[in-house]
Amino acid sequence: MNTPANGNLSRRSILRGTAGAAGLFTAGGLLTACGGIKESSAQTDAVLRIGYVSPSTGPAAGFGEANAFLMKKLRTTFEKDGLRIGGKKYSVKIIDRDSQSNPQTAAQVAADLINSEKIDLMLVTSTPETVNPVADACEAAKIPCLSTAVPWEAWYFGRGATPEKPFTYTYHFFIGVAELHAAYTSLWTKGGVETNRRVGVMWPNDPDGKAIRQGLGPQLKKSGFTIVDPGAYEDGTNDYSAQIAAFKKADAEIFNTFPLPPDFATFWKQARQQGYRPRIASIAKTGLLPSQIEALGSLGHGLSAGFWWSPEFPFTSTLTDQTARQLADDYEKSTGKQWTQVIGSNMALFEVAVHALKATSDPKDRGELAAALGKAKLTTVAGPLDFTSGPVKNVSTEPLVMGQWRKATGGSKFAVEPVIVDNGAFRDIPLGGELEPLR
Repeated sequence: MNTPANGNLSRRSILRGTAGAAGLFTAGGLLTACGGIKESSAQTDAVLRIGYVSPSTGPAAGFGEANAFLMKKLRTTFEKDGLRIGGKKYSVKIIDRDSQSNPQTAAQVAADLINSEKIDLMLVTSTPETVNPVADACEAAKIPCLSTAVPWEAWYFGRGATPEKPFTYTYHFFIGVAELHAAYTSLWTKGGVETNRRVGVMWPNDPDGKAIRQGLGPQLKKSGFTIVDPGAYEDGTNDYSAQIAAFKKADAEIFNTFPLPPDFATFWKQARQQGYRPRIASIAKTGLLPSQIEALGSLGHGLSAGFWWSPEFPFTSTLTDQTARQLADDYEKSTGKQWTQVIGSNMALFEVAVHALKATSDPKDRGELAAALGKAKLTTVAGPLDFTSGPVKNVSTEPLVMGQWRKATGGSKFAVEPVIVDNGAFRDIPLGGELEPLR
């Protein structure tokens, strides 16, 4: 995959998103609490302790919908077989925590997992508000950490890294500006819906919004799109009249946003009430899960979003030997709920973790485990991941295709269903239909 043109991004140009939690990582905070920790884990028994943090409550709770299913499935898998590494058998203990979608809480649970639970490896997922504080805690405490479900620029530059000064203990896989740009422009130009190529954007004043504005915005302009940007808005805004007026005045026939789910629901309802109705609306950070679309009622039908995983992905889990379709069906049968794409990325999180653990001679040697993460190269249920050739050190990207939410048909027991309408460069991921205009 091509490296995004992010030369304008700098460690000062993107909000870290974790300022409120910074006190935990100062000389008087986490580092002092970890003062006696050596490069090897303080635990000497044959138990590998894996911390897992995700937002199960709060504004981003949708990303944690599948946690109970995954935890049960993975714990059953590990309890049955454990892991044999370097001629020694280890049992595996997964200790999961809820970030409550809050950076301060994320930092606190990370500190608890590091200091009290004495974890050997941290896994964390979904949104910068959860992922970045946890990754910062791990980098400070020299705990190997792997994360996903945050655009990599928001994770990398948002935490202050540069190509000259990368991280040592924290690694990440997900999509980035290059993948978003390729997916959006392919859909908007080849999807069969004619537009005037004017894109109304609502990019918030948060780590995601800053990374997208400085990375994706210029790329879209280079591709011949006119950006209608009313400026960054604050998370939690209740009145979007000014933005809607700007989009109507410019006749922006394409709309793009990266909001928190409640913010988009407020905006989208106001947009309809005030007469703004684009022909294409491609959204991210929300509109990714069935529950988020169902909450919008009929207003959710026709929205398009990037999909980094679906049952149509032609890949198999290295942990459960299930295909993407089998994993999705297993989830729906076990829970009665509709599959979500977070299932794939979070399963892949554990697949990479086990791959790296098995690549070490001593999985409790933090430096060796961190290095193994940086050398990981495997195909997961979410697709191929390669940390040796990422856009920057510490990062691997993954496939992204575009789906459109439709009212479910054919006797489905669910209210909505996503249809893959553009597969861009990933021709092995099959299409399910063509893009339909919103008007």
